[in-house]
Amino acid sequence: MPEFLKAQDTISGQEGRAYLTHNNRNYEMFYIKTLEASVEKNKSEVRTLGRRGVQHKSTGWTGSGTMTIYYVTSFFRQIMYDYIKSGRDAYFDVTVTNEDPSSTIGAQTVTLKGVNLDSVVMASLDTESEALEEEVSFTFDDVDMGQSFQEPTLGI
Repeated sequence: MPEFLKAQDTISGQEGRAYLTHNNRNYEMFYIKTLEASVEKNKSEVRTLGRRGVQHKSTGWTGSGTMTIYYVTSFFRQIMYDYIKSGRDAYFDVTVTNEDPSSTIGAQTVTLKGVNLDSVVMASLDTESEALEEEVSFTFDDVDMGQSFQEPTLGI
């Protein structure tokens, strides 16, 4: 009989937490609605004798992401305001843990290091919105994998 992934081992997007570390202080990011951080490889094209096709060589990577947050914190606006007024840029770390207690695969913890903001909403009004939200884009310079998921127990 074929094996399959048990539905209970999928991870609920609501089961997790995120923390921001800035100037040796930890802040719980309870206001996050969505967060997605991606790594994209930088590649160069390589042409060689005896081969008509182009080959590719990885030459580095770039980390970027976005988060949609409820409009309930001035933290990111303050960081951007400080940059506007003083020219001092801020870098911080964001640690994300996915952990669904109904799953057998445990938890995964990833830390995005050297997070730097790209854009921040400085003011917002919306008469059609029941809860104001904002999207914050960012880049990051490094990643730590603190904990990985275990392999799921397959059903038969």
